[in-house]
Amino acid sequence: MSTPYPFTAIVGMEDLRLALLLNAVSPAVGGVLVRGEKGTAKSTAVRALAALMPRVDVVAGCRFSCDPAAPDPACPDGPHPAGAQPASRPARMVELPVGASEDRLVGALDIERALAEGVKAFEPGLLADAHRGVLYVDEVNLLHDHLVDLLLDAAAMGASYVEREGVSVRHAARFLLVGTMNPEEGELRPQLLDRFGLTVEVRASRETDERVEVVRRRLAYDEDPAAFAAKWEAEEGALRARIAAARELLPSVRLGDGSLRQIAATCAAFEVDGMRADIVMARTATALAAWAGRTEVTDADVRQAALLALPHRRRRNPFDAPGMDEDKLDETLEQHRGGDDEPEPDPDPDPDPDGDGGGDNGDGGPGEGGRPPRDDNGGPSQAPSDTAPDSTAGAPPGAGAPGEQAAVPSAEPFAARALTVPGLGEGAAGRRSRARSAHGRTTGARQPRGTLTKLHLAATVQAAAPHQRARGRGGPGLVIRRDDLREAVREGREGNLVLFVVDASGSMAARRRMGAVKGAVLSLLLDAYQRRDKVGLITFRGTGAELALPPTSSVDAGAARLEKLPTGGRTPLAAGLLKAHEVLRVERLRDAARRPLLVVVTDGRATGGPEPLPLAARAARLLAAGGVASVVVDCETGPVRLGLAGVLARELHGTAVTLDELRADSVAALVRDVRRAA
Repeated sequence: MSTPYPFTAIVGMEDLRLALLLNAVSPAVGGVLVRGEKGTAKSTAVRALAALMPRVDVVAGCRFSCDPAAPDPACPDGPHPAGAQPASRPARMVELPVGASEDRLVGALDIERALAEGVKAFEPGLLADAHRGVLYVDEVNLLHDHLVDLLLDAAAMGASYVEREGVSVRHAARFLLVGTMNPEEGELRPQLLDRFGLTVEVRASRETDERVEVVRRRLAYDEDPAAFAAKWEAEEGALRARIAAARELLPSVRLGDGSLRQIAATCAAFEVDGMRADIVMARTATALAAWAGRTEVTDADVRQAALLALPHRRRRNPFDAPGMDEDKLDETLEQHRGGDDEPEPDPDPDPDPDGDGGGDNGDGGPGEGGRPPRDDNGGPSQAPSDTAPDSTAGAPPGAGAPGEQAAVPSAEPFAARALTVPGLGEGAAGRRSRARSAHGRTTGARQPRGTLTKLHLAATVQAAAPHQRARGRGGPGLVIRRDDLREAVREGREGNLVLFVVDASGSMAARRRMGAVKGAVLSLLLDAYQRRDKVGLITFRGTGAELALPPTSSVDAGAARLEKLPTGGRTPLAAGLLKAHEVLRVERLRDAARRPLLVVVTDGRATGGPEPLPLAARAARLLAAGGVASVVVDCETGPVRLGLAGVLARELHGTAVTLDELRADSVAALVRDVRRAA
């Protein structure tokens, strides 16, 4: 996009605009994670910010954007002489695609030239391009874990390290990190969430006038981007100047002991792990004061900093609702007020400097009157509710039949034992089943397919050794040619598609029993989250089966659907298995590399229609013929047991486990594993 959308023309989204601007003022804040539904202009806001960033002076010809006033002594293009020729250019906004490779992110060393010619040739990656600019990661929650680790490590250290077989390169990598994500497509691990300085939740406005203004401005921009941008040039220039002034003022801002005590007390009150939150809050409060043109941090600055820096750090598992209790926050700040002579808070710390609302139709900016507006704290809670929903909500065919019971809360989740897909896959990186991957332990060697990145040194030497006499080696060392090079074959772990097929029929309707079943499925959902799986949920009862949750990376969506699941009616087991077969057939077309794991949660009974058990057996054999790995969670209880779940598992060519054996600390499961190993 040659002409970016003006930042000051963005309608609403005050928290997002403020968080971005604070990072522009003080990159040490640590970046922004933007969470929100699709179509909320997250990417537009980030690209608009890049156009506001001050121009940077760089050493002419340096691929790593060294500052002429203080060039990096370890720069791969250096050392740069004192008084190197400077060049001025706009700050870059570099976008990291979801499918990027490690070499594309951190850069690549030419191993072939390094071994054959002794030349350390390094091609910079996106981290080098983003130095002293903005690095934007759209859909950061879909990025492979090892790439996220590399990205956040570089952001924390301000440098990137590339090492290949003893050859290493280091270069500076300081940038404003902005990630966006749609929570419906999966969450980041808490450890990774903590590495982002601030977080904001964005959602489309529900106000008619505001939505009209969004559409009006967008249409005008699409019709003539240059003319639209020209109308906002004065506001853009004023905002650019305010950013520069705040940067200049920032070193003079005083963070008093009273504010520090409020920050520490707030982090302790909300039980935030570690000390990173305290540091980020302190930096954010300081940036807020500089943004408002003050040299003293106020209570309002500390409060706003808490709202931006703490919500994502309180999320300990995917079923926790994001957000903060603002009443508790106010009470904590009030209890620890005092200790400094604080000035009156700025009456208008709105990110729009011209006072016209900054594209928000005059509805006031964040922090107006020293009290920022309260947000909707992340939508409906995913936690189990004591109040059962309507028993017919989301019901499959046959819902509302006599004897149907409303949804019941699940039992507490527990640590589930590992369920894996047999064999060796090649799916997306994860933590469940064995797979060939770019990362993991080395299991062999092969000739390179394309560019060599993971050298297998022993195999390379072994391939070159027999040819040394013919190559006329006259001194120590080996003569290595391109055909001798071998790359390492590695084995790691992949994520799978875990498809749950849950019996919600009358035979499962006893409250205590269904609560235990839901607790078990919830435990497996939590396990799937930790192992980076996709999940899906099929339920069957009454006269048919329903795809309650299409395959997704959002396990908290699965937990929400599970909590609302009512029970009752007949047991159409065959319908549930056939629905699973159809879902897996479609998913195989979408992503053939992701192997499925079918988890059937049932007591094995089948009722309704002619010959329900033989029909269920034929459906199970159909899944087995497709090579689907299956586990049957046997929910049968009581002194008299029919063992039908075990029969179903044999038809599926899978295994059966009881609810008790599903626990990671189950003695019965341990004994059975020992017997199998014997």
